[in-house]
Amino acid sequence: MKTALSCVYLFTMISSLIIFDFNADSDLSNWNVVNDGVMGGLSQSDFEINNEGNAIFKGTVSLENNGGFSSVRYRFETKKVKGFTKVLIRLKGDEKKYQFRVKTNSSDRYSYIAHFKTTGDWQTVEVSLSEMYPAFRGRKLDLANYPTETMQEIAFLIGNKKAEQFRLEIDKIELK
Repeated sequence: MKTALSCVYLFTMISSLIIFDFNADSDLSNWNVVNDGVMGGLSQSDFEINNEGNAIFKGTVSLENNGGFSSVRYRFETKKVKGFTKVLIRLKGDEKKYQFRVKTNSSDRYSYIAHFKTTGDWQTVEVSLSEMYPAFRGRKLDLANYPTETMQEIAFLIGNKKAEQFRLEIDKIELK
């Protein structure tokens, strides 16, 4: 009986892979804000932990100086993701549209992208890995969708072609 329980426990552990589970003691040193200032824009954003232990990505997107986006990215050691089919993100947004981005290699210039809209309430966003398409600077590339082999970076981006304030509260990001 103990062996059967061990197998169930092992399967449960393997069927889910936590990318990040935020709490009051979370180390955000590998999370970096990247705004349109890299291209001359004036958007501003912050990434911090709130009193409830959730990450808060908030700021203002500006269209001035050819700007228009804010993002936060998390780089990590290579994770083998073969066999996983989706990302589940527990978050609370502001009824705006965001992008979830993945890179197989953090040095790649392009990302694999999925769009999602927040409801204003706590929700679990489900992103199908096989439907994430490659893009660079807002342009879809003529390459295959995300190969679901390895992962070295994830990111959240807001860039809705309008000046706006935003706030995204993130609790947990995991692969299933």
